[in-house]
Amino acid sequence: MAQTTRSAAANGPDGQRAPAPPPKGFRSAELGWPELHRIPHPPRRLPMVGDILGANVRTPLQDSMKLAEQLGPIFRRKAFGKEFVFVWGADLAADMADESRFAKHVGLGVANLRPVAGDGLFTAYNHEPNWQLAHDILAPGFSRDAMAGYHPLMLDVARQLTARWDEREAAGRAVDVPGDMTKLTLETIARTGFGHDFGSFERSAPHPFVSAMVGTLSFAQRRNVVPPLLTPLVLRGADRRNDADMAYLNRTVDAVIAARRAEGAPGPGGSGDLLDRMLRVAHPETGERLTPENIRRQVITFLVAGHETTSGALSFALHYLSRSPKVLARARAEVDEVWGTEGEPAYEQVAKLRYLRRVLDESLRLWPTAPGFAREARTDTVLGGEHPMRRGAWALVLATMLHRDPAAWGEHPEEFDPDRFAPSAVRARPAHVFKPFGTGARACIGRQFALHEATLVLGLLLRRYDLHADPGYRLRVAERLTLMPDGLTLRLSRRARAA
Repeated sequence: MAQTTRSAAANGPDGQRAPAPPPKGFRSAELGWPELHRIPHPPRRLPMVGDILGANVRTPLQDSMKLAEQLGPIFRRKAFGKEFVFVWGADLAADMADESRFAKHVGLGVANLRPVAGDGLFTAYNHEPNWQLAHDILAPGFSRDAMAGYHPLMLDVARQLTARWDEREAAGRAVDVPGDMTKLTLETIARTGFGHDFGSFERSAPHPFVSAMVGTLSFAQRRNVVPPLLTPLVLRGADRRNDADMAYLNRTVDAVIAARRAEGAPGPGGSGDLLDRMLRVAHPETGERLTPENIRRQVITFLVAGHETTSGALSFALHYLSRSPKVLARARAEVDEVWGTEGEPAYEQVAKLRYLRRVLDESLRLWPTAPGFAREARTDTVLGGEHPMRRGAWALVLATMLHRDPAAWGEHPEEFDPDRFAPSAVRARPAHVFKPFGTGARACIGRQFALHEATLVLGLLLRRYDLHADPGYRLRVAERLTLMPDGLTLRLSRRARAA
C-alpha cells in the first residue's frame, strides 16, 4: 500500500515545509466549491431546511442512492444549512483516487467517532502524526507470516460457530446470520490481535462490548441527520447513553491492555500479536513509540472496525449464496476439490478458493459494508475537468453507487454475478471502480486479514451445511455507519459428506 515517510508527512516533496492543514470541523460545500450551482440537487428544496422531503433518518445512505439514480454521477444534498456533495461516477471517483491531488477527509459520521477513537488509524486527521507512526509499527502485523500465524486461531473461533450452528440445525431452528457473524468476527479479531476471549458464543445475548459498539456507531449516524440546533433536545437521552457506551468501550480495552502488561510476554503463538507490537515495538526509523492513550484508541479501532465490517460482508455473502443455487453449487464444488478430504484447510489452501473469493467480492460490490469514503482536495484543483474545488473542499464517494455504475459494470449492475471478478473481467474494467476498503494510503490496513477470514469461514460453512433461505425474506439493509442485512435468518441441514 502506498504510504509517505514521516518526514514527508511534515514537509512537501521539494523539502519545503508543507502548508498548514485544512481547518477541522464540518465545512459546508459552498465554502469549497466555487461553482456549486452547476451541481444538481433534488428538485423540491425548501428554504431553511433544504432537501428533507421524503428523507428517512434511518436510511440516509439508501436515500442518497435513490437520489444518485435521479441526479447523476455528482449531486448535492442540503439539510438545515449543511450542504454535501456526493460523487459516484466511475470517472470522477477515479479522479478523486489521485493521491497527488486528493487525500482522505475525516468527516460526517467518522468525525463523530473521534471522542472514542481519537487519532486511531481510521479516525485520525491526515496531519496527525500518530496515524503514520501506528501504520508503520502495525503493518508487519499483517504480513504473510503474521497472517499464517493467525490462521489456527481463526479456525478455532470458526469451530465455536459451527458447534453453535450444529445445535441449531439439530433442533430444527434457524440461525441469526448477522448476530452469529458478529460473534465470530469479534472473537476472531480479539483473539488474533489482542489475545482476548469475549466468550461471545457462550452468551445468549450479544456481548456488552457489541451493544456499546452498535450504540456508538448508531449515535454517530444519528448526529449526521439531526439539525445542530435541535441536537441538545433530540439527542439528550441518546447523548447520555453514548457517553456510557464510550466509557464501557474504554474500560473494556483498558482491562485488555492491563492484562497483557501484567503478563509481560508475547501473545498467543509466542511471536506476538498486534497488541504486542503496540506495547513493545518502536518505529524502525525514528524510535518513537505509541503513547498509552493512542494504544487504547488503536485497540478500539481494530475491535470495532475489525469485526463490524467483516461480519456484514459474511452476512451479505451468505444471503446471496442462499438465493443463488448455481453459484452455491459451484463454490461448494471448488471447496471440495481444493480441500479434498481434509477436515480443515491449511493456510495456503484458503487462497486457492478463487471462485469463492469472487462470491465475496461480488457481495462487497453490491453492499460494501463501509459504504462510502470522503476525499478532500490537497490543493486548488478541478474535478473531472469541470468542477473547481478549493483546497480542503471535500466530497463523499458513494461506493454503493460507484459499484453499480453501468459504465464500469454493464447494463445490469444490480444482478449478483461473481464472474464479474474473473481475471479477464477485472482486466477489462477501468481502475478505481471497486473500493470496498477505501482508497490510497488511508485504505484499510487489515483488508487481507478480513478477506482471509471471510473466505475461510465461507468455505467451512459451505462444506458443512446446505443453506435454506426464508422464502418470505426480502433483503433489508440496516445502516449504522456500516451496513448489515436486517433480520436475515437461514435454516440449515448437514451435508452427508460434511466432516
